[in-house]
Amino acid sequence: MAGKAKIAIVGAGLMGHGIAEVFAVAGHDVAVYDKDPASLATLAERVGAILADMGEDQAAVSRITPVGDLAAAVADVDVVIEAAAERLPVKREIFAELERNAPRKALLASNTSVIPIGRIAAHLTTRERVLGTHWWNPPYLVPLVEVIRTEDTSPEAVDTMVALLESVGKTPVRVMKDVPGFIGNRLQHALWREAVALVQNGVCDAETVDTVVKASFGRRLAVLGPLENADLVGIDLLRDIQETILPDLDRSEGPMPHVARLVDEGRLGFKTGEGFRKWTPREQAALRKRVTDHLKKMAVELDRPHMGGE
Repeated sequence: MAGKAKIAIVGAGLMGHGIAEVFAVAGHDVAVYDKDPASLATLAERVGAILADMGEDQAAVSRITPVGDLAAAVADVDVVIEAAAERLPVKREIFAELERNAPRKALLASNTSVIPIGRIAAHLTTRERVLGTHWWNPPYLVPLVEVIRTEDTSPEAVDTMVALLESVGKTPVRVMKDVPGFIGNRLQHALWREAVALVQNGVCDAETVDTVVKASFGRRLAVLGPLENADLVGIDLLRDIQETILPDLDRSEGPMPHVARLVDEGRLGFKTGEGFRKWTPREQAALRKRVTDHLKKMAVELDRPHMGGE
């Protein structure tokens, strides 16, 4: 996909407006659809805030067009990225409309975090152009995008999407098997399962779990992946360690009892002021800022390709 592409984003929420910002800064024209007029009304303001925070050219906002009609939003585009609610029936309905209204040449991608793309595309007739593009939050700061192919996705569709993502400064990886959660979320939730189990079983409290991760292997993860680490320390040592620890790790197949209890008690995290830990509004703001500042620092150090409006 050479030159400037026409992009449509379905969903103007948390992920949608951030994805739109990435493409607009890179010079592409972006149509953003949302069924909620209020979300569209604040789209330019929210994108503008990202641009100001990142020190990028506000002119990028002019390349983003809010559209209240899905058919109109996708009528003449090269790529559609769906970033709607994480519910299979909703996504299936959207993709049925996309297949009817988007040009036959257009790639149709879902930003789902965990739903296999094949399930979303099951009732479509042009499944060879359907694939997953799982962006991470915030999409303008986290470089990774997982590109997921199904049994029906054409190699050309994957190659085209990978090239487009690379051109806007992302780090796309190819997920060759369409499994729930893809790669990143499977790894993340495996860690979360054991983290919850440690608290649930009285080994430590939640704050201790977070401290252990942040003050030990978490510091290495940005430069040393888990399998690189295994090679570094030795596969023979890995085997010996696994013989002792793997049989004792949690193997829950559904939501953890402790998580279910927190939900039943209305302890939902930031939104209620308490989850695994209690959070004042000031503490919430401080944590959000700490995460954002860290990601911005990493983006600068790694020379985010389109920072500064280039």
